[in-house]
Amino acid sequence: MGKCPECAEWGSIIESTVSTPLVSGRVVSSRMPSEPARPIAQISAAPARAVPTGVSELDRVLGGGLVPGAVVLLAGEPGVGKSTLLLDVAQQWAAGAGTPALVVSGEESVSQVRLRAERLGALHDKLYLAAENDLGTVIGHLDAVKPGMLILDSVQTFAAPGTEGVPGGVTQVRAVTAALVSIAKERGIATVLVGHVTKDGQVAGPRVLEHLVDVVLHFEGDKHSSLRLVRGVKNRFGAADEVGCFEMHEGGISSLPDPSGLFLTRYLEPVPGTCVTVAMEGRRALVTEVQALIGAEVQGSPRRTVSGLDGARLAMVLAVLERRTKQLKLSNREVFAATVGGIRLTEPSADLAMALAVASGGLDLAMPPTLVAIGEVGLTGEIRRVGAVGRRLAEAARLGFRVALVPPGCGPDATAGVPKGMQVIEVGDLRSALQSAAKAAADHGSR
Repeated sequence: MGKCPECAEWGSIIESTVSTPLVSGRVVSSRMPSEPARPIAQISAAPARAVPTGVSELDRVLGGGLVPGAVVLLAGEPGVGKSTLLLDVAQQWAAGAGTPALVVSGEESVSQVRLRAERLGALHDKLYLAAENDLGTVIGHLDAVKPGMLILDSVQTFAAPGTEGVPGGVTQVRAVTAALVSIAKERGIATVLVGHVTKDGQVAGPRVLEHLVDVVLHFEGDKHSSLRLVRGVKNRFGAADEVGCFEMHEGGISSLPDPSGLFLTRYLEPVPGTCVTVAMEGRRALVTEVQALIGAEVQGSPRRTVSGLDGARLAMVLAVLERRTKQLKLSNREVFAATVGGIRLTEPSADLAMALAVASGGLDLAMPPTLVAIGEVGLTGEIRRVGAVGRRLAEAARLGFRVALVPPGCGPDATAGVPKGMQVIEVGDLRSALQSAAKAAADHGSR
């Protein structure tokens, strides 16, 4: 060929040898890319800027809002409030983003969704509803509505044409998700997929589902509590360990920008068996109360019952208390421990508060209401350092706590100063922690 078909120049074609690699025994030929690779500094990041949804706590977890073209997977147990939250998000998007929002339900009729929207006050001209189970029909709705946000409730109820298997099966879920990811990227549609969970709380379906999407969120909450948590598990656009707090009520669901008060009990007088700690949920410090009740002596194996705490860590703390302090005999007594407000504490920083609550109940010595305890307990009775102590102390001081027991090395020098009006006491082991707590209780009683 003498003339180049691209630039129309004569004699510009140069003969070259193209390698043809083999993949699974087949020859893979070279192709011209649809868009050439460019230096990273020349690529604009403006199309990937997050757009706020109007729901502050969800924006906190997402890293500022929804990115156009991003695909978010929101998973949670049945009845926890996933559909309620997303309907509110769709209404806020339709009212503030300037582009329509499309909610496609594969589990409910449009009339059922409309009833919930009336209860939430989520009626807007740019909020569209559809009830479908076929992916091809969903794409038809996208062509007609041209939304900026798409919500599919839930991804396990949709079927892709030409794909074998029943809706919710591994093959169908993979095909539907892959197609939606491709469409979202191509059209710049912020897409939220509702996902089911298994009995052990994992996202139902193939593991590749979590790899395909950009963000994975878990919606958690106890049906007997109004508190709901949206926990980030994967986030390509922000921190993956952030937590958003919500409250369920008769009018729907609302954000809780300051949820610490839900996890505390206000007593008229100090009560034995309680101690306050500060837990980190993502980057958020939550002041939380730990309660313990020491039962009577029993024959045989006594019960160790927990609610909102790790049973294995409670057993370890009880063993260390009995072995290292010589003041408590707990091996033949029942122990019940719980948190307040339905929150679940799993990080080791709650060990010291758990130990002081048990010791307070066993010795019938009430902790002062202005004391907060932070630290991990080791098997030798030592108090180990934990992270973000400065942020924890600042949150405790904001809520009126004045005495803090912290691990060695977490005092004013390590935390860049102590909040005004707070006394920080470094304790190296459980024995010194109990002595410091008893002294603080005596000082509070003398006042």
